[in-house]
Amino acid sequence: MPHEHVRAFAPGRVNLIGEHTDYNQGLALPFAITEGVTVRAHALAPQADGRRLVEAHAADLGESDEFALAEPRPARGWRAFVRGTVAELERAGYPLLAASLRISGDVPPGAGLSSSAALEVALCLALIELGSPRGGSAPRTDAERTDLARLCARVENEWVGARTGLLDQLASLFGAADTALRIDFTTLEIEPEALPLGDWRLAVLDSGERHSLASSGYNERRAECARACELLGVASLREADARDVERLPGPLRLRARHVLSENQRVQDAVTALRANDLPGLGELLNASHASLRDQYAVSTPALEAAVERALASGAAGARLIGGGFGGSVLGLFGPSVPLPAGAREVRPGPGAHVIGE
Repeated sequence: MPHEHVRAFAPGRVNLIGEHTDYNQGLALPFAITEGVTVRAHALAPQADGRRLVEAHAADLGESDEFALAEPRPARGWRAFVRGTVAELERAGYPLLAASLRISGDVPPGAGLSSSAALEVALCLALIELGSPRGGSAPRTDAERTDLARLCARVENEWVGARTGLLDQLASLFGAADTALRIDFTTLEIEPEALPLGDWRLAVLDSGERHSLASSGYNERRAECARACELLGVASLREADARDVERLPGPLRLRARHVLSENQRVQDAVTALRANDLPGLGELLNASHASLRDQYAVSTPALEAAVERALASGAAGARLIGGGFGGSVLGLFGPSVPLPAGAREVRPGPGAHVIGE
């Protein structure tokens, strides 16, 4: 017997360091946060004419959608995520039921905390579990979770129009309390790394500038990296030689420089964490932000103001997070250093999971 009611939770994420490296087959060090998206799914009977409908309600927005399970059509905004998730699950062969979905969350959209990946993953888990026999078929092995991350990325790429990589979805699916994840995007190997904050705190400051990856310069940056690879004759910037990069034309040279140096900063951040060198981690955050601003050109005046506010408040380091072009910045604050007004402390929390009926 399938379930009649299911709840699933998926967290947002903060990327400690390693920005715009995922789609370049590089390294990143994200962690899942305790805030995220919850989807409550309730099975519906087919209509009198046999059609199976999906009813979706975005509780935080007070908006609804309804469509046929067999043929979800393109839409915009949050509806694109729901319809795309249903379509990709159907294409992948998951048995789905007609369903009523109630979506709610406490991770702010457009703030660089990956509310979109949290939505995709929570929808997937709820719909898969709802359509499965009791006992569940939600992904349990690493391979199953990685496959689900790829499915969610297709939703974002093909239905929403943002050419994102796998970082956000993998962080949401593999996250664990008090743990960051070193992800190698060439092999998709994921290594848990303890995040020993002690009396230190990580906090995000909202720049007040919302972003949409589908309409920002994010896709342009991906295209620039792809062009750099063509000119260098490599499959990804992970394979690029630093000396060859210097022969690229202006903007492409800067983009590639950032990717190569950011990969090294991920390695250095892991070393700092293992040595409990949090001041050193703060310095790496500052270096990452400078590279994102000066070489990758994804910062904005609003983000710069937020970084300056974090540093002026005593942060050991601060940088923009997410795709840039708006959103939030991350600050690392030492013991007894008060957080600036409006800052939101973030802590690594558990990954996506089915809560139950």
